[in-house]
Amino acid sequence: MRFRPLLLVAALAVGQLGAAVANPRVLLLDGSVVGSDIVAVGERGAIFRSSDNALTWHAAASLATATLTGVAFAADGTRGWAVGHDALILTTTDAGRTWQQQWQGENLADSFLDVLALDAHRALAVGAYGLSVTTSDAGKTWTRRKISDADYHFNRLSRGPTGTLYLAGEHGTLLRSADNGATWQRIPAAYEGSFYGILPLDKRTLIAHGLRGRSFRSIDDGDTWVPLVTPEPVLLAASLQLKSNVVVLAGHARVLLVSRDDGKSLQTWATPLTTAVAELIAAPDGSIVALGEAGATRLAAPR
Repeated sequence: MRFRPLLLVAALAVGQLGAAVANPRVLLLDGSVVGSDIVAVGERGAIFRSSDNALTWHAAASLATATLTGVAFAADGTRGWAVGHDALILTTTDAGRTWQQQWQGENLADSFLDVLALDAHRALAVGAYGLSVTTSDAGKTWTRRKISDADYHFNRLSRGPTGTLYLAGEHGTLLRSADNGATWQRIPAAYEGSFYGILPLDKRTLIAHGLRGRSFRSIDDGDTWVPLVTPEPVLLAASLQLKSNVVVLAGHARVLLVSRDDGKSLQTWATPLTTAVAELIAAPDGSIVALGEAGATRLAAPR
């Protein structure tokens, strides 16, 4: 279960710990760049690390068996967290080489769906049915918080260039925080369906994306939205802004979309990828790594 969802589950084919593989061939749901490396997480506790821009991968040391849905690292590049099903939070202090269980909620039916590291001491994790926990002591303690009156799924956290935090969820849930998550303000939504992400393009410009190709652009930090025309009515689960300012959206039905005008318009981007995508990562060498049903797929960045 991942509510930037993938409806098909890839077969598990994890090699021995430490053995290099060209592609994990595991359902991967999230990833993060750590220095010059990439760390990706997915089904059945899978954690993989690449030091060569996703050409090869090594399995990281972890005893987790629950599906992992989110991973994030502090700016120091050493401390990180991974979250997932079974109310599970893992931590690493060596840039993702090894992982240890740090916290687990009493209700194993709880599922985390994303995590955001503010720094080496502070992090937020969110999930299904309004699940939200925070830490300010590097994970020694985690505190549950209710940040919305409705128990809707919280799908994705993001952070803008000014430090504003954004949270996207189901039933038109869009929230922002100007104080590192201490308080949250509801953003008026353009529709009442589920959102799977808010992508900050600059201090005021945002792209929000969700079900059936629904995507919207705001130039006033979410106070008002303009709908974007999308070529295909498919779920848009992931978004990415490249250093060139090109924007890429991806999700189900093998559809990838690209914008070359600061998110004002979207066009279909033809790629060899034929499976659903859960996350897009800008690799250190400028390529794009698509994580999803096919594991990890390298794509040349669109021009």
